[in-house]
Amino acid sequence: MKNRSAFSTWILVTVGAFYILPMLAMARFAFQRVPVIKLGRSTILSGWTIEPLFDAFTSTRFLEASWLSVQLAVLSVVLSLLILVPTTVYVHVRLTRARPFVEMLAILPYVVPPIALVVGISGAMRSTVPDFLASPFSLVPFYVLISLPFSFRSLDTGLSSLDLKTLIEASRSLGAGWVRIIGSVILPNLKVGVVNASFLTFAVVLGEYTVASLLLKFTLPAYLAESQGDNPQGAFAVGLVLLFVSAALFGIMNRLSRSKGQIVPAVGI
Repeated sequence: MKNRSAFSTWILVTVGAFYILPMLAMARFAFQRVPVIKLGRSTILSGWTIEPLFDAFTSTRFLEASWLSVQLAVLSVVLSLLILVPTTVYVHVRLTRARPFVEMLAILPYVVPPIALVVGISGAMRSTVPDFLASPFSLVPFYVLISLPFSFRSLDTGLSSLDLKTLIEASRSLGAGWVRIIGSVILPNLKVGVVNASFLTFAVVLGEYTVASLLLKFTLPAYLAESQGDNPQGAFAVGLVLLFVSAALFGIMNRLSRSKGQIVPAVGI
């Protein structure tokens, strides 16, 4: 028993060092006004400042890129939920035999390289809707596809924990239609899955670079790549902040997932 506990502790320490040490090195480079060649034990406490982060946050390019990324993230979350919530509910209720096939389709965007995805879809869109492809909001369908494996799995797991047939039959016996059932009965009981899917989609959009770069859209990851030339410390500082934001989102997801789900009664159907 002691050997197992020691082995578990060693694994946790190793994994923690694997994540923490690069972040500490990243923080030193981002927030210390010390030449890289002089970074060492003797300068570990000297030259610390938040000016690189302040310079990056007050940059016009940063504000432009971050605002676009936030808009794309919100639109991607909304579109993803509008598509996946009715689809997953229908699969769980009416097409239970097709569920493995739907799961396989949901995993495909994770397997297909983003370059192939962009070349294929943009080639078709360029001849049909060229004006939409020129807009930065053309990234939204791509982001919905890229985040599909994560968002679908979150909603699918949430629906698997519910007795959908009983909830739907009880709601229909009270005269509720499908829109009312999804909005007033299923969504309140699926809030953990919806929140998890939203956070995952949001995190994917904030960190996605390949699609935006290929389509020449100036998003937050594109700004980080660009600013490494003129303000590398600011770029690393912003990247570190994004890591903490993503960690906070996943921490909230983990806390919500641990909470015991209770069936929310449908009032006023």
